[in-house]
Amino acid sequence: MRHRGTTLIFLILDAIFFNCAYLGALFFRFNNVPFIYLHSWLILAPGATVLALLSYRFFGLYRRLWQYASIGELYAILGGVTVGNLLAVVLSYIFIYPPILIPLFPRSVFIVAWLLNFIFVGASRFYLRSASHLRGATPSVRGKKRFEGDVEVQRRVLIVGAGDAGAVVVRELRRHPSLGVKPVGFIDDDLNKKGLYLFDVPVLGARDDIPRIVDEANIDEVIIAMPSAPGSVIREIVGICNNTGVSLKTLPGVYELIDGKVRVDQIRDVQVEDLLGREPVQLDLNEMEGFIEGKAILVTGAGGSIGSELCRQIARFTPSKLILLDKSENNLFEIEQELRDRHADLDIPIELADVRDQGVVDRIFEKYRPQIIFHAAAYKHVPMMERFPQHAVSNNILGTYNVAAAAQAYGSEVFVLVSTDKAVHPSSMMGASKRAAELIVQYLDQQGRRGHKPAATNYAAVRFGNVLGSSGSVLPTFKRQIAMGGPITVTHPEMIRYFMTIPEAVQLILQAGALARGGEIFVLDMGEPVKIVDLARDLIRLSGLVPDEDIEIKFIGIRPGEKLREELFTIQEQRMATKNSRIFVTRDEEGDYQEAARMVAELRNGFRQLQPEQAIGLLSSLFPGLGRENGMNPVQPCGLLQEKVRISI
Repeated sequence: MRHRGTTLIFLILDAIFFNCAYLGALFFRFNNVPFIYLHSWLILAPGATVLALLSYRFFGLYRRLWQYASIGELYAILGGVTVGNLLAVVLSYIFIYPPILIPLFPRSVFIVAWLLNFIFVGASRFYLRSASHLRGATPSVRGKKRFEGDVEVQRRVLIVGAGDAGAVVVRELRRHPSLGVKPVGFIDDDLNKKGLYLFDVPVLGARDDIPRIVDEANIDEVIIAMPSAPGSVIREIVGICNNTGVSLKTLPGVYELIDGKVRVDQIRDVQVEDLLGREPVQLDLNEMEGFIEGKAILVTGAGGSIGSELCRQIARFTPSKLILLDKSENNLFEIEQELRDRHADLDIPIELADVRDQGVVDRIFEKYRPQIIFHAAAYKHVPMMERFPQHAVSNNILGTYNVAAAAQAYGSEVFVLVSTDKAVHPSSMMGASKRAAELIVQYLDQQGRRGHKPAATNYAAVRFGNVLGSSGSVLPTFKRQIAMGGPITVTHPEMIRYFMTIPEAVQLILQAGALARGGEIFVLDMGEPVKIVDLARDLIRLSGLVPDEDIEIKFIGIRPGEKLREELFTIQEQRMATKNSRIFVTRDEEGDYQEAARMVAELRNGFRQLQPEQAIGLLSSLFPGLGRENGMNPVQPCGLLQEKVRISI
């Protein structure tokens, strides 16, 4: 009802403005307006006014929230007024002919009328924008009770970054005055911006000026509005702000801002992921859309950290159906509910199943005929798989084979294996099982291309480092230890790892699927590796505590299967560039695919009875150096692979 009332008011005002514009133009043109022109306008006015209002409606002037008006609304006003006045000109030319004879207005009248009309209509709309701005921009007085319009100001905010993101933050904060947050100033290292204003908020200085400005301007909170800044810059700003005692917030990073928009509810505490920021992987969204749109997509391990984010991002590209497969009912339930809430029109079948069960996998492929498969189902925890190597073998190797073989048997277009940097020169059961899975995928790709199987499926693997924030990863462990008061346990002071965020990893996986032509292993240029102990210290500081004072860091020694430094390529692999400068591809032409094939053939004969020592023997036979880096004594082959006969899978 309120919208209808506002529209009616604008209709009445626009009709008045339109007529006033033409009458005003006549008075500008003539010192003493001839009566015949006034009489002519009385004849033209009803029709011309109706045509003008229809033009305004066509350009959406009655469907906009003018308190948020911007350049787009200005163009709408320009279009509506111009077309409306052109229609008035056409109408006037029609009426100069019999049976209605009226004199044609001078051309200057139409020009002045157009200008006046544009001013009147624009002023009426942008008055609402100005009024809304003024309600949210009442200055506060230091030392007195601070108010923002009718709302008490609870926090005075300093924004780091006077760019596009900073402008959006100011606009969003002013759209929500009830939050009681007042943007006081900007910080920007561009000296040319100092002293200038963005939305009436001044640029007060550079990052080194933050402590002084926080004190002088009575700042309560700092918001870092630099979503694409490298981690080193964010780390420096956080270090400066830590000494001021103010609250510190930031925008989501570039990998989280997938939709390109910023909202107030996205402003969050600075997280350790922000300190590791790198140049984003530039994805070809058109290529991604063409790759996924209208296709039947299967995601195994759909409830896990990587699998669930895969589902979220795939759903954006409107597949014909998105099949979720997981053996954890809770994880499967949660991702299903989330996707159904966000994508009500998307077909989302779910399958509570174990990829180790070949019969069940075949039934799922027969039922849905997936065209693209993202295989994220795997056991990934290194120490746990050292204790239960039989599960690393059965799940990561046999499970991969079951899904990959079904993809070929049922004519799927693309199969993408989610792998890990721990598969390179593996020193652990988990890493060895993932390397074996890579070999199996490449073996199936070769078989298809050599004519043993229909060459219908393009196989690829995606290899990346540690994923921050994933279930069971180092970051949640550190947070839990900090919440308990410490100590934080780090295995070794020189332990180094590559890190990426979950959205970043998933974007790499999706891009790999689009680039896959068969047999590739895709690897992201992951930047510089990070010391685990430095990660721990950063997290302690972000928690408002002092490392080694408030929270102790305790070194506990390297665990079985761990390496000090992970690698991204094997010795045999050669790194090659792709059309994406941040994504590399490799092929291992010397990979022992036949050994992997024999392993699967053995496993298919009763994997549920596989004993731990047998699993170790299987992997040690395939990777003779397994475990030597950390002084482990790899178990010798237990006989399962001694039969040297060619086995075809």
